[in-house]
Amino acid sequence: MNIFKLVLKNLFCRKGRFVFTLLGITIGMASFVALLSMGGSMRAEVTRQAEAMGANLMIMPQDICIFNQIALVTGETISESLQFEVFERISPIEGITVIPHLTQKAAVHDMPSVIVGILPEETKSFREWEMAEGEYFTSQDQNAVVIGSDFAQTRELSVGDMVDIRDESLLVIGILAHTYSNDDATMFAPLEVAQRAFGREGIISYMSARVDNIAEIESYEAAILAVANVQVSTDEQLLAHVLTILGSVNVTLQLIAGIALIAAAFGIINTMMTAVYERRREIGILCAIGGKNSAIFKIFLLESGLYGLFGGIAGVAIGLLASVFAGEFISQIGANEMLMGVSPQVSFDIGLILMAIAFSLIISIVSGVYPAWKAARLTPVEAISY
Repeated sequence: MNIFKLVLKNLFCRKGRFVFTLLGITIGMASFVALLSMGGSMRAEVTRQAEAMGANLMIMPQDICIFNQIALVTGETISESLQFEVFERISPIEGITVIPHLTQKAAVHDMPSVIVGILPEETKSFREWEMAEGEYFTSQDQNAVVIGSDFAQTRELSVGDMVDIRDESLLVIGILAHTYSNDDATMFAPLEVAQRAFGREGIISYMSARVDNIAEIESYEAAILAVANVQVSTDEQLLAHVLTILGSVNVTLQLIAGIALIAAAFGIINTMMTAVYERRREIGILCAIGGKNSAIFKIFLLESGLYGLFGGIAGVAIGLLASVFAGEFISQIGANEMLMGVSPQVSFDIGLILMAIAFSLIISIVSGVYPAWKAARLTPVEAISY
């Protein structure tokens, strides 16, 4: 007796039941894989963006919420602010280079855009920018903007174009070379111009700092706190906070996907129990011609395992495909302010694929244990007399 051929015949003899049971495990597995894939990619992207900032310390308003700290990494605006005089008190500290930023939002060519006010020369040196087109700022009060390469492309802007920011008409004088960070999707203006345009004179959003001796970073923190009432985080602390938030969101979503997998598992149990009752006569015949209980157990367990194998493969394929399209969609609309600006690049991790298929297989096999045990316990008399 070829058990595998018998299992395949039983599996496909009722195509409707097979398809609907398979859909249950496929949908549950697809949502689980999509969320896992996007979550891992978001973590990698946030880490990359944090490293691209090139700062050892982030100096923020004292009352900034931990959930808003992700905005510093993703380049979004924050509601809290600092007085410019705080920067003037911190910048003279020896061994530290401090750069102020004013982040604001406005519509540019009918698209929501982030505009960052900067000290031109200091920021260019800090970020190590290079120009792809045009020129850089020549003065702090120059009525002009420099834009990132992606910003220019999505809004169809070129050097020499004019952009209106509130009541200010600003000239695009240059386009930055690709930095592969949030700078590519940002518009930069001299700090004084940005403050005037948004009515934020004397205000900045946060400061980034680079220290000369990383081994003495705690002493630099102490020196900053001694002259200003601010919140100071190292790049590692800030990244840890952001990843903790993303991790919590990701775990919650995976738990929701896990509920779908549990529902699919009960669907497999129901299908296999129905199959046991429908095929009692067949089981009795197998017992009568010498089939062992272990063989009958293997038949039903293999059948439930195939649901997991087929459903896992289909679920992984659909989940990875969904994550490709959903990643950029979530980045643009954002379920909340935290996730906006993060553009995960979905990677096809072979480890994730194999783990997901194995997980689906295990769930299905576990779901089939009880029906297989029930089938194996039937005696030939009980089965044939049904």
